[in-house]
Amino acid sequence: MDGATLRWLSDEIDLFLESLEPQARRLRLLADLGQLPSVSNRLMVELAIYTAAAYRALLNAGLSRASARSAVADIGWDVYALLLRLNSLPLRLITRDPGRRLRGTISLLLRFPFNAPGAPGYTVEARREGDDMITHFTHCPPQTFVRKLVAETGDRGDLEAFYESWCQYDWPGADMIANDGHRGHYERRQTLSRGDPVCDMCWKAQARSNGT
Repeated sequence: MDGATLRWLSDEIDLFLESLEPQARRLRLLADLGQLPSVSNRLMVELAIYTAAAYRALLNAGLSRASARSAVADIGWDVYALLLRLNSLPLRLITRDPGRRLRGTISLLLRFPFNAPGAPGYTVEARREGDDMITHFTHCPPQTFVRKLVAETGDRGDLEAFYESWCQYDWPGADMIANDGHRGHYERRQTLSRGDPVCDMCWKAQARSNGT
């Protein structure tokens, strides 16, 4: 199915979908959702379960790690972008200021679904610096789940697949929220899934680079 095969046939899609839910059920046993402190934290880990299940189902279907990562990232972005458009719509309707759009939308997202009651849920420090919004995440339940998956079942490239999907969406996501026709509304130098102690996110009111 990998390599020269550019499109899946319908029976291959059916096989993938049939294997996805059983894979998710197995992974859910590792997640211990009941110990998470809020519904929204559990929701985000549930989405991470399906991300990991899709990645592993694609590997089992014969895709290489690189192809499986790419497919999961593309599928996940479609879902993430839809949710982000809905969350940012109120601010995009009431103001044309990209900084207000970013600050207002991120504040809403920190209430749901990224509310931060602390570990084992999200732990976040948020502050404003001028017109920019700073959010430092020091505990991320979905990332913690993927690390536990790797530790208990073996590494099949799961953390890299998580990084290439979840951890890469913020750059285009910030530009989508700002909605001013420019890229470069986001910066992050450290990332938890890369082994750093923090995701040091800066949501920039004014684009200052070409973005990623």
